[in-house]
Amino acid sequence: MTIEGIAQRAEVSAQSVYALFKSKTGILIELLDQSTFDTEHDDAVRRALSATDPETRLRLAAPIARQIHDAQSATFDLLRGAGVVAPELAKLEQQREGLRYERQERMIISLRDAGRLQPGLDQVTARDIFWMLTGRDVYRMLVRERSWSSQKYQDWLADSLVHSLLTPQRRRT
Repeated sequence: MTIEGIAQRAEVSAQSVYALFKSKTGILIELLDQSTFDTEHDDAVRRALSATDPETRLRLAAPIARQIHDAQSATFDLLRGAGVVAPELAKLEQQREGLRYERQERMIISLRDAGRLQPGLDQVTARDIFWMLTGRDVYRMLVRERSWSSQKYQDWLADSLVHSLLTPQRRRT
């Protein structure tokens, strides 16, 4: 589909489409964002970022990852396949993963500042682990390939994040 075809279907000028979205990739980005980032997502992110307990904060990251993957999994499977013939779509996926990685730094810094990162686990490695565990491929393998429910994935992810990144909190006597 061309920008002109999109404009015609939307009953606007092609210049309007270019002004708003810049390209077909821009349109795709907007569609992906609208399918995922609604008020429920924003509320979940706010709850996670406002949690002061590191374990609670990590556990709240799991439903956010689930929500994103549930909403976008079919679209990103299509993007991955289309990226073979349309390099700009492969580049879009790389950009989105880079952005996801950048946004996760805040979580890891909060864990470090709370003194709760696993002993010997540096900030970069912790961020890599967090990024990998919350990634689309892990979700796809477990939910789509192994037929886990989204809830089972979410519960596993929450436990895996806590066990992989946090040092157990000492009980007070």
